[in-house]
This record gives sequence, structure tokens and C-alpha cells, in this order.
Amino acid sequence: QRITLRGQKRYNTRMTIQFDDDKQSERLAEFRKKEEEAFAQTLAGRHSLPYIDLVNVPIEPDAVRLIPEGVARAAKVAPFGLTGKKVSVALLSPNREDTAAALTALEERGFEVARFIASTASLQKVWKRYEELSQAHETKAGALLLSHEEIAQTAATIHTIGDAKRLIDETIALKKAYRISRIVEVTVGGALATDASDIHIEPEEKEVRLRYRLDGVLGDVTTFDRETYLLLLSRVKLLSGLKLNVKEEPQDGRFSVRLRDSDIEIRTSVLPGSYGEAVVLRILNPKSIAVPLQELGIHPKLLGILLREIQKPNGMLLTTGPTGSGKTTTLYAFLKKVHKPEIKIITIEDPVEYHLPGIVQTQVESEKGYTFLEGLRSSLRQDPDVIMVGEIRDRETAEIAINSAQTGHLVFTTLHTNTAAGAFPRLIDLGVNPKVLTSAITVAMAQRLVRKLCTNCRRERAFSPDEKETVARFLKTLPHDVPAPKATHTYEAAGCPKCNNTGYRGRIGIYEAILTDKTIDAIIRESPSERDIRTAAAGQGIPTLEQDGILKVLAGITSFDELRRVVDIARE
Repeated sequence: QRITLRGQKRYNTRMTIQFDDDKQSERLAEFRKKEEEAFAQTLAGRHSLPYIDLVNVPIEPDAVRLIPEGVARAAKVAPFGLTGKKVSVALLSPNREDTAAALTALEERGFEVARFIASTASLQKVWKRYEELSQAHETKAGALLLSHEEIAQTAATIHTIGDAKRLIDETIALKKAYRISRIVEVTVGGALATDASDIHIEPEEKEVRLRYRLDGVLGDVTTFDRETYLLLLSRVKLLSGLKLNVKEEPQDGRFSVRLRDSDIEIRTSVLPGSYGEAVVLRILNPKSIAVPLQELGIHPKLLGILLREIQKPNGMLLTTGPTGSGKTTTLYAFLKKVHKPEIKIITIEDPVEYHLPGIVQTQVESEKGYTFLEGLRSSLRQDPDVIMVGEIRDRETAEIAINSAQTGHLVFTTLHTNTAAGAFPRLIDLGVNPKVLTSAITVAMAQRLVRKLCTNCRRERAFSPDEKETVARFLKTLPHDVPAPKATHTYEAAGCPKCNNTGYRGRIGIYEAILTDKTIDAIIRESPSERDIRTAAAGQGIPTLEQDGILKVLAGITSFDELRRVVDIARE
């Protein structure tokens, strides 16, 4: 800083002050830091807690790992020291609800928490350490720290929904401080043990209902009181990186359950309702998509066609069906089948449900302008050989995907229609030129998932008159080169402990497909109806959804009741 005084004896004395900007900024920052630390000291005295400045304090990584980064930042806490089961945690303020919840979670896991008041600058020093930790210890929002042994113990205890109910009810009855963490562990562990895909927590007028979705169908597990629900809701929100004080708006988050060999991601959805916030936890277990293409249940004739088509260097394979019909699993099976070191595969998904090694996966973020359309445009600049587009929703995305399939790329994608024949009118309705459709699309598929009969308890019975007529009708129209089984009986669901008394265990796909041959090409150019396309494709000799389902009924894989639930077998 330089100050010059001129005209000392004159009234028009002039003062010129020149500042060094960098030094002035440093002094200002230092002043603010002192003010911030002074305020933290005052706050510490007010709450009778020790004050700490972490600038020169070593930070222990094992302490930092005790609280996920998303939770630490949201709750304004920073774990920095760990001795045995005693953890030192810096807080911005002890009055925050999310701060109290984060510390309670530590105590329920058996830790003794030493609280310190610190400034934001101190907390930020700890938060920066998350970047240095191994990726294996990081999650975007939170982590449910269940050891492999705990999961194994839970899985050994829980084999059925009844086991899960018993263990959850016993935990609720404990009325111990740690019971909420244990309820989360048992609820999630039970879902993993029974292969549930979703956990539903639904508040009602007088109680709260817990349900699992098994093989696509929801089933009751247990009910519990609203006091337990409110504590459980706070714990789930905390784990998922959601705001505890937001109760009138939907929120989405995630956390993960760490096992020895993999992380299982759990997507959280919270929706306000009449009696409280309903929670759905969707379990993204990697083993659920580790199904080879040959084991999806695709009819051998269609499987041979698909194996041939996915080996081609370009073209589009389109699969259709409602939400939850297994389209993602099918596309991932395609990707795993074609993946090899010499090709590049890019996916555009919403969201990325499972991570596949050796494949570039990107996630749509509409609020940031990264849509399927933008993702597809960007991916084409990355020199891909294979592109997977999670879903075609508009004309521009459809046109670029089709153009990509015509210019040397193999494209896998999905569309929301009910049948393979319906894919073509749907794309035409979006504004795609019918003349280019068949030159790009090689195969249009449709699929559903049906539950498989439990082989331990399925019950043999005779066909009813209606079933006999249905079987005869479908076998009559079965392609000539598809062998028709001569079944004299069928099977129905019974129920046993192994299948949670549902009569079903696991699921399998039923499929149909249309190849874009010359016949289909000619009819598509005439803007046909779905029925016209279906009739024209009959000559290709590929079983329809209904025929594939009937074949699986006759083979004892599924039941008539289950097939009726999924497809309309009253029509042909």
C-alpha cells in the first residue's frame, strides 16, 4: 500500500491512495476468517460445547468414511477423529434437525460421539477429504453400512415373507434406541434375501403398511405404528440425501448397500400423500440383469434370428412393451453379447440402472438439457460402433436413431407400444417417414414377463373346456416349423414356503418379433393398421406373444391364470 500526501499547507490538499488488490483481498479474507472463527467460538460457549479449528488438525480417513459425503454436507457435520468406538465430529450448529439425525445414526451404530463446534471453513477441510478416499467408499448420496456378515446372517434367517415379517416385528418391539437402524437393515436385508425388486412403505389412516414386490406382484409384509414410521422415514431420507424438512413435495434420492463383491444401489422415491409421505425403495441388484440372452426364455427360432441380427454392423433392433416388461434386461443382454474389445459401445439411459464394464454409459438429465436427443447427438461424435438409446420419445430422437442405423451403427432401443406390429404405426405417428423405417429397423420385438410356476408345489390338473378350446385355436395357427406339444394336462399354482405361498417363483419372458422383409417393407409404405402388419408378418413363422405364452403353459413353465394376467389370450 502506498499513500502520498501533497500540498500540506494548502486548503486544496489532495490525497492519493493506491491499493495492492491481491494483498487487500488476502487481508479481507483473513478478516472474514477471524470473524467466522470468533462466531464459532461464541456459538460453542452458548451451547457449552468445545470449539475446534481444524486447519492444523490431522483428519483420519476412517472417521470420514463413517458418514457419507452427501449426508455430511447436507447435515453440516464433519467426522475427523476416531479412537476405537469414539468418533469426533465437528458441527456447524447442534440445533439443526438433520445434524441431530446424522449423529443419532452414528450412536445407534454403537459409536460414542464427541461433539465440537467449528466454522464452515473447518468443515470444508474435512469435506475435501472425500475426494481423496477410494471410489469403493464413495456414494453420490448415502451408504447403508451393512457388512457382508450381517447380510449373510439376515439372509440365513429370512427365506420367506413370513420370516421377514417375524424379524421386522421383533425388531420394532425392542423399543431400543438402535431399533430404527436395525429395522432398515432387516427390511433391506429381507428384500435382498427374497429377491424383491421394490420395497413400499405406505402410511394409512391408523397404521403403516410395508410391502415387497416379488416377481412383479406386490405382497404385504407387515404393518407398524406411525411413530416408528416417522423415525424410519427420517432415517431413509437421511441415507438418501433428501431434505428432512421438505414434506409437501416429491423427492428422489439414492443410497447403496455394500456387499463384499458389489454395491447394490437403492433408488428412493418419496411422495406426499393424505396420511403422510409414501416411500418406494427400488433395488437395483446387478444379479437381476446377469441373465445371458440364451436364458431369457426366447423361443429358439426367434433366438437364432436375434443372434444373427445383432452380429450385423448396422441396423436397429427395437423392443417394445409396457414398463416392467423386461426391456432393459433384454437390451443389456444384447450389449453383453456383442461387447468385445475392438468395438465401442455407448448408452444413453434414464437412468443408468446397472453398470456394465467396458461400456460408456451416460444418463439423461432433462433439467440440465441433456435429453435422449442431445445424448444421441453427442454420442455420434464419440465414434461409436453400437449405441443403446433407452427410449425413443419424440420425432427428432427417432429420426437421428434411424439415420444412425443407416450410417454404419448398430442401434438398440425401446418404444412404448404393446405389440411388435404397433411399433411401426407409432414411429409414423411421431413423424418418421415410412419409407426410411424398414431400411433401418431390422427387427421389432415385443415382450412381457410372466411368473414361473414353483416347481416344488405346482399342481397338475386337466384342461377346462375353455382352455382346451384356447389351446386348440392357438396350436392351429402355430407356424408349421414350430413343434406343437401334445399336452393332455396343465399345471396351476398351489403355494408353499419356498415360493412365499404364491405358487410362483421367478419370471421368464414371452416374446414376439417382426422382421422387416420385402412384404413388411411394401405394406409399411401404405400406412397400414397394426392388424394389417400383424397379418402380413404371420408368414414369417415367428410365434406371437400369445402363442409363445401358450407354449410355456403347455410346457408347465407358467399357468393359464398368469398368462391371462399379462396378455389377452381371448384374441388371436
